[in-house]
Amino acid sequence: MSLVKEVAEYAEWRDRLSRLLNQLEDWLSDHELSDAQVEARLQRMRERLRDDRLVVAFLAEFSRGKSELINAVFFSGYGARVLPSSAGRTTMCPTELQWNADMPPCIDLLPIESRAGRESVADLKLDASQWHRTTLDPESLSSMQEAVSKVGEQIWVSTQQAEQMGFAIGQDGLQATADNQVEVPRWRHAIINFPHPLLEKGLVILDTPGLNAIGAEPELTLSLLPSAHAVLFILAADTGVTQSDLSVWRDHVRSSQGTHSGRLVALNKIDGLWDGLRSEQEIDAEVQKQITSCARTLDLPESCIYPVSAQKGLAAKINNDVALLQRSRLPALEHALAHELIPTKRAIVKDTVMSECSDVLQHARAQLEARLGNLREQRYELDLLRGKNQNVVQYIMGKVQQEKEEFESSLKRYYATRSVFSNLTNKLYADLGMTRLREQIAVTRDAMYGANFSLGLKDAMGHLFEEVRGNLRSATSDANEITTMLEVMHKRFQVEHRMQLGSPLPFSLTRYNNEVDRLEKAFRAQFGTVKSMLTLGKTTLTQKFFETIAVQLRRTFEVANRDAEQWLRSVMAPLESQIREHQMQLRRRLESMKRVHAAASSLDERLHDLQQVDQHTTQQLEELKGLQQQIVETTDTDTTDVAQAA
Repeated sequence: MSLVKEVAEYAEWRDRLSRLLNQLEDWLSDHELSDAQVEARLQRMRERLRDDRLVVAFLAEFSRGKSELINAVFFSGYGARVLPSSAGRTTMCPTELQWNADMPPCIDLLPIESRAGRESVADLKLDASQWHRTTLDPESLSSMQEAVSKVGEQIWVSTQQAEQMGFAIGQDGLQATADNQVEVPRWRHAIINFPHPLLEKGLVILDTPGLNAIGAEPELTLSLLPSAHAVLFILAADTGVTQSDLSVWRDHVRSSQGTHSGRLVALNKIDGLWDGLRSEQEIDAEVQKQITSCARTLDLPESCIYPVSAQKGLAAKINNDVALLQRSRLPALEHALAHELIPTKRAIVKDTVMSECSDVLQHARAQLEARLGNLREQRYELDLLRGKNQNVVQYIMGKVQQEKEEFESSLKRYYATRSVFSNLTNKLYADLGMTRLREQIAVTRDAMYGANFSLGLKDAMGHLFEEVRGNLRSATSDANEITTMLEVMHKRFQVEHRMQLGSPLPFSLTRYNNEVDRLEKAFRAQFGTVKSMLTLGKTTLTQKFFETIAVQLRRTFEVANRDAEQWLRSVMAPLESQIREHQMQLRRRLESMKRVHAAASSLDERLHDLQQVDQHTTQQLEELKGLQQQIVETTDTDTTDVAQAA
C-alpha cells in the first residue's frame, strides 16, 4: 500500500475516533452523566485529534541526496523538483513542511541573527514579527521553487558576529577568511506551508541540514528529532558509513531505548553502480555487501536498511516509467516508511484516547451503578411496606431521615478534609510551578554568564538539574500524600455509606524525571569531554545549549502542570459525583416515603415507577458498555481496515 493511502486511511481512522467522542459526549449529556470537567476532557481529546501531526524527519550529512529523496517520495506529482537538489549543500537550516489551513500558502524564514538573542525557535514561533514571510502560489511551480530555494542561502558575517550567534569558528565547517569573515546560513529555521495532499492529512516533513548545522542548533537535536515519529537516515551507497555519518547516527538518531522502531536507513545513490559494465547479479551483490557492512557498523538488522536511487525514482515517477521505478527500489522504502510511521503514531494516539476515555467511562459507569443501587434499595424499602400500617411507614421514614443526617455529618468531615486537599494541591502546583523554575533558570543563567572557566558552566548546569529533580521529588511526595488521603476518604464513604469507590489512581512523575535525565545526558555528552571543554568557549557553550535546555525544561514542567491539574480533577471526580448522586437519592427516598405516608394508595404506583427507572438505568449501562466497545474496537482497528470499517 502506498504512503499516500496509508496516511489517508490513518486520517480516516482518527476522524472516526473523533466522531465516537462526539457520540459519547452527546450520550452522557442526554443521560445527565456529564459535567463541565467531562466536557472539557472530551473537548481536549477532540482538539488533539484535530491537531494531530505525523512527523517524519530526514537526516543526513550533506550531499547524501536527502532533498532529492524528499522530492521523490512526496513531491513527484508536481512533475519537477520542489525542494532544491544539486551538488553540495542545498538545505542550510532546519525546514518544516506542513499545512495549516489558518495560514496562507507561504514560507516563513527566521533570520540567523535571532541566534544572538536568548529566545529559542519555539518561542520565536509565537512572534510573527520575527519572521520573513514569502507568499507561495501553489499553482505556479516556478514561484514555489524560487521561494523554497531560500533555505539554501548564506551570508558573510564577521567572526565576532558569528561567535555572538553561537557559531564556533574552525568547527561546524566554518572557516574564517584572511579578513576575519565567515559564511553562515542566512536563515535559522524555515516553515513551508502549502496544501499538499499528505500535508493536509497532518503529515509534517522535517528536512534537516548536514552535521554542521546540527551541531550549531541544539533545538534540532534536543526537541525536533526526539519528537519525530519516524527518522529516515540517509547514507550514500558509494561511501557507506563515514565517520561523520556514524557520529550523527550515534548522537542524534539511534534510539536511546535501544529499539529500532521509527528508525530507518536509506542507502541512496545505488544508480552509481549502474555503469553498464556490471550485470544485475553483480550490482545486487555489491548492494547487499554495502547493506551488510552498514548494518554491522550501525548495529542494525539488515531489514532496516533500504537501498534506493532517489534521482531515478523521481525521474521514473515523473515519466511514469514503471520498470525504472522498480529498479530504483523506492516503493520498498515508501512501504517501510509508512509501516514505521503510522503504527508508531497510532499507538501514541490509541494510548492517549483510551487513557482519557477509560476515566470518563469508569466515572459514568460508577454513577449509573450508584443510581441502580439506590433505586433497588428504595424498591426494597417500599416493598417491605406492603400491608404495613402508618406507624411502620413513619418508622422507615425516620430511618431514612437519620441516614440523611448521618451523611450530612460525614460531609462536614469531608469538607474539612477538602481544605487539607487544597493545601496539598497548592503545594504540588508550587513544586511544579513555572515561577520557581524560572527563578532557578535565571540564577543558573547569571552563574553561567559570570563564570570564569568552562568548568563553572558545567557545574552551574549540574546544579540546575539537581534543583529541578528536587522539585520533582517534592512534587512526587505531594502527589503520594494526596493519594493516601483520598484512599482514606474513599474507604470511609465505602464503609459508612456503601458507595462503590475504587482506589484512586496515583500520579506518576516518572516521565518528567526521564525527560530531565535525557536533557542532562545530552548536555554531558556535548560538554562532558575534556576536548569540548577546551575547544569551545563559555559564550558558545551558553549560547548553544543552555537556552535550548531551559526551553525544554519549561515545556516539561508545563506538561507536568497540565497533567497534574487533570489528575487532580479526575481523582476527585468519582467521589464528588457519587456524593452528589447519594445526596439526590437520599432526598428522593425521603420524598417517596413522605408521599407513601400521606397516601398509602401511592405505594404501588411508586414501586412501578421505580421498576421502570431500574430497567431504564440497566439499559443505560448496556448502552455505555456498547459505546466503550465501539471505542475499543476502533482504536484496535488497523488503518488498513479503516476504509472497510467506515
